[in-house]
Amino acid sequence: MDEKMMPGVGFIGLGVMGRPMALNLIKGGYSLLVYGRRKETMAPLIEAGAVACGSPEEVARGCDVVFTMVTTTRDVLEVVLGERGIIAGARPGSILVDMGTISPAATRTMAQRLSAAGIECLDAPVSGGGIGAINGTLSIMVGGKPEIFERIKPLFSCMGKNIVHIGPNSAGQVAKACNQIVMLMTLQGLAEAFTFARNNGLDLERVYESLSGGSSQCRILEVLGKRMVERNYDPGIEARLHYKDIQIVLDEAHTLGMALPGTALITQMFNALIGRGGGNEDSSQLVEVIEAISKTRQ
Repeated sequence: MDEKMMPGVGFIGLGVMGRPMALNLIKGGYSLLVYGRRKETMAPLIEAGAVACGSPEEVARGCDVVFTMVTTTRDVLEVVLGERGIIAGARPGSILVDMGTISPAATRTMAQRLSAAGIECLDAPVSGGGIGAINGTLSIMVGGKPEIFERIKPLFSCMGKNIVHIGPNSAGQVAKACNQIVMLMTLQGLAEAFTFARNNGLDLERVYESLSGGSSQCRILEVLGKRMVERNYDPGIEARLHYKDIQIVLDEAHTLGMALPGTALITQMFNALIGRGGGNEDSSQLVEVIEAISKTRQ
């Protein structure tokens, strides 16, 4: 398949992440059919030259490749396998690329259903947040057939920089789960470190500066650590979405019969964060949960 000669590429799910990702495909020279549950989410894409559709089925009828970027496992299954879903409109030989973060088990089931209908499937969750989506610098973790990955890689290149084929269907979702374990446990460590520093009367700006130049330096410190220090909780990614992701990890671990004690702790911390009303704020607000537990000196 010559990607530049496709009759169209579809994109479904035009929120904080999906909208800039779809725009980057247009910038890359691809014509787009789009669908969003809320009409206003399609407006920026239509202005950029995309064609709006009335359902996922309609998108699939006009495309060889359809990308989805919706939030929950249930939403993805509805968009893909529902009554007016992608499976109802897609031609045999077409390709679904799911770029949301959902259950690995559901991904395997979805891939089997699509395969029975002659439709190929890649799971390709991303890391990098809204800024990475806007800048086209996302990390993309891909599960599915290697030959299908190679056909879609030029389109991935419009949206990301670190693009890795991990393994068969659901491998991308498992890799994303690994990413979330590392990221959120690092976030917990930063929240504890800054709370410890504050309780010892230290200037957090200076502590941040010192950590940034040592072995603790990392992307989580650079972005979320800075937000902790500045008390700036405008969401890059809302805490409720990280909570959703970490629950997926625990569900998969339960199925496998394995213990992830650190992940279980993070889940409880996010329970508390959301219980405090922080679900729509940035996950860096976790520092205030640690401070509340520790009776931090103000």
